Amino acid sequence: MLNNPFFFLKDDEFVLTTAGITVTIIMILILLAASILIGARLSKKTPERKNSALARNTRQLVFSSAAMALGVITSEVIPTLSLPMGGSITLFSMLFITLIGYWYGLGAGLTAALAYGLLQFVLDPKFLSFGQLLLDYILAFGALGLSGIFSNKKHGLILGYLTGVIGRYIFACIAGVVIWGIYAPEGMSPVVYSLTYQASYILPETILTLIILALPPVKKALDAIKRMTM
Repeated sequence: MLNNPFFFLKDDEFVLTTAGITVTIIMILILLAASILIGARLSKKTPERKNSALARNTRQLVFSSAAMALGVITSEVIPTLSLPMGGSITLFSMLFITLIGYWYGLGAGLTAALAYGLLQFVLDPKFLSFGQLLLDYILAFGALGLSGIFSNKKHGLILGYLTGVIGRYIFACIAGVVIWGIYAPEGMSPVVYSLTYQASYILPETILTLIILALPPVKKALDAIKRMTM
């Protein structure tokens, strides 16, 4: 069970094999395709010619892929402040993923965010347990897609971003208690440790992002981009 075609055990960690990485990439592509189909279905309010639908789907693929790529670049490539037990203050990486839900709605946002979570996992395909994989990657990053709840609401970008970030924080805290609680300092409750630790990197990035989003030129530019996505 521990050694199979998809992963093997090394130094108390499960590591994906080439076959495991391939399967995960296929899952990412399936989720991204599902995101496009869901977004297209929800945005289609009037009969369209076949080429119009194709153009819309292509546009969504381009914008969603670009947002995911920027999320990866700002979290993995551009230097960030990383914490010893995981997590980092990045250059707006969470914003880029919440934008997909803001552009295309809840269903498209969730599936794209789930794909992004698996993409983050593929970049460092090691995990302690399937519970950690589920909480730290699939659910925590997938929660960023909750931004789609406010896709067509007033102040939808800020409300959606906050909702997605809060969702990520909740799942990260659960993982902090269930998976990483054993590393809490002596005498400190694992719950307090997790709440504090996760906030130490999520909260500063959130505050900085909200300040940037409040700037009129940024808001105007993002509004223009949303019109382009549609």
